[in-house]
Amino acid sequence: MKKVLRALFNKETGLYLFFGVLTTIVNYLTFWVFYKFVFQTSPLVANCIAFVAATLFTYITNKIFVFNSCSWKPRVLLRELCSFVGARIFSFGFEQGGLFVCIEYFYVERFVLFGMDGVMISKIILSFIAVVINYVISKFFIFKKKRSHPVESSHDSSCVQ
Repeated sequence: MKKVLRALFNKETGLYLFFGVLTTIVNYLTFWVFYKFVFQTSPLVANCIAFVAATLFTYITNKIFVFNSCSWKPRVLLRELCSFVGARIFSFGFEQGGLFVCIEYFYVERFVLFGMDGVMISKIILSFIAVVINYVISKFFIFKKKRSHPVESSHDSSCVQ
């Protein structure tokens, strides 16, 4: 049981959650501004803009602070960025599709809870599910640690001092 708790609650997951909260703030603020002031009749466009802003922010913070991916070589950067954006597009498709279904078929905008309309509530629920998907893909596929030789692993390979 202790192994499971250590695996779930460690520095990496703590940093992922911290920067995830910041990413969520970037996403929601961008969405809210564009939804309320620019694209009131098209929340899906506002959600696309929020996705781009949040994806750029989270790639940089995940690379540097969460998964300590130290290489800035063009080949590594391109592979990571393409994989990262591809995974985010997958989870965004899930979120965007879910938001579309909630708006078009369930008419969630007619509901209000705690001062939030159903569109925003739907976005929060779908975003939470997307966060879980993104963590799993980032940890095990994009920023996965390569096995190192015993000599290499004897020093701290952290990029962030």
